Amino acid sequence: MSSIKVECVIKEKNEIGESPVWEEKDSSLVYVDITGQRVSRWSSLTGHIESITTEKPVGSVVLRKAGGYVIAEGTRFAFVDWVKRSITTAVQLDKEKPNTRFNDGKVDPAGRFFAGTMGIELRPAVVERKQGSLYSLHPDHSVVHHFDQVDISNGLDWSLDHRVFYYIDSLGYIVEAFDYDIQTGGLSNRRAVYKVEPDEGIPDGMCIDTEGKLWVACYNGGRVLRIDPQTGTRLQTVNLPVEKTTSCCFGGKDYSDLYVTTAYKGMDEDALAKQPEAGGIFKVSGLGVKGIPSFSFTG
Repeated sequence: MSSIKVECVIKEKNEIGESPVWEEKDSSLVYVDITGQRVSRWSSLTGHIESITTEKPVGSVVLRKAGGYVIAEGTRFAFVDWVKRSITTAVQLDKEKPNTRFNDGKVDPAGRFFAGTMGIELRPAVVERKQGSLYSLHPDHSVVHHFDQVDISNGLDWSLDHRVFYYIDSLGYIVEAFDYDIQTGGLSNRRAVYKVEPDEGIPDGMCIDTEGKLWVACYNGGRVLRIDPQTGTRLQTVNLPVEKTTSCCFGGKDYSDLYVTTAYKGMDEDALAKQPEAGGIFKVSGLGVKGIPSFSFTG
């Protein structure tokens, strides 16, 4: 077993770094700063960072097959033209709920963009309960509302055979699974697959590896857990030098590195002095497992 190395590779601080996506064609990492209201792109080859500012808090970013990106920002899905530095609305949602915003999102194997909402935060991780929903933006730009009564819609991914959808509503402290219909994007048979222990933190962003195991970043836990969704057991814990770990994705050569986003919003001066890398993005290498490429929105 190779030794695990944890390194802060993006030192530019994000208030709430989230939604990392590896863009293979130019070896870059795309991610958002939710309350910093920007989408950023970091080149692993040059270390250069480019950013685009958003109008409202931006919960997630995904790749778009036609070029550029799609974001879940405020209460809208929007297209980002990176060359023109422009953002245009695809669909506006939740008009009757001005107290909500989009959070985490990801593209399914058929090219649909799934993203969920949550109540506006009163302070970090403290929200008005049951205000959120899970939506999906389809390639024809239609939107499906899957369910509501969500506290903080968060991590999501699909099993390797595309038959199971994994999902986290953070304040439930559970990783859940649904049967998934890849033809329609429909969800059924909701169930729990892992209960996060109180001392592990708040389950946040998530990704899957080539062995079908889930990697769950734990906010206020300073760690990423590797979970077997078949047995409901924790297989491994990777500790980071900052508490507010928010999400993760595989990237790098052969998708063998795990990139972990973090936050510093809500930390006082004392905590920041003890965790000077808070808000940075970390690369974890030597895990001995690999991830799979992200899917792109096909609309």
